[in-house]
Amino acid sequence: MSGAGKKIADVAFKASRTIDWEGMAKVLVTDEARREFSNLRRAFDEVNTQLQTKFSQEPEPIDWDFYRKGIGSGIVDMYKEAYDSIEIPKYVDNVTPEYKPKFDALLVELKEAEQKSLKESERLEKEIVDVQEISKKLSTMTADEYFEKHPELKKKFDDEIRNDYWGY
Repeated sequence: MSGAGKKIADVAFKASRTIDWEGMAKVLVTDEARREFSNLRRAFDEVNTQLQTKFSQEPEPIDWDFYRKGIGSGIVDMYKEAYDSIEIPKYVDNVTPEYKPKFDALLVELKEAEQKSLKESERLEKEIVDVQEISKKLSTMTADEYFEKHPELKKKFDDEIRNDYWGY
C-alpha cells in the first residue's frame, strides 16, 4: 500500500471511531434533519469502507508475460523498465504535528464553551418557568407576593420611599 493511501485509510478509520453519531442524532429536531443526517452517515460509511478496502491492499502485480504475448516484447519491456524505474516517495506528514496542538486547544475551548452553554441553558429554562408561573398568577398576585419572589425589588422600592425619591 502506498504511504498516502495508508495514511488516508488510517485517518478515516480513526475518524469513524471518534464520531459520536448517536449523540449528534439526539440533537436533531426535524424529520428532514434526521433524513439528511442519515444520508450523511451512509455516505461517510460508504467512503470509509472504500478507503479501508481500496487503499489497504497492495495493487495486483502486472502480468508482463501476458502483455508480451499480445503486444510484443519490445514495447512491453520498455514499459516494464519505465514502470520499475518509478519510485513513489513515501508520504511524510508535516501538517498534522503543526496543527494538532492548535486543534487540541480548540477542543478544550469547545468543551468549556459547551459547559458554559449548558449552564446558561439551565438558567434560562428556570427563568422561563418563573416567568410562566408569574404570568399565570399576575392578575391575582399582590405586591407582597411579588416582592417575596423578588426581595431585591422590595428593598429598592423601600429605599426610594424612605429617601423620598419618586423618580422625577
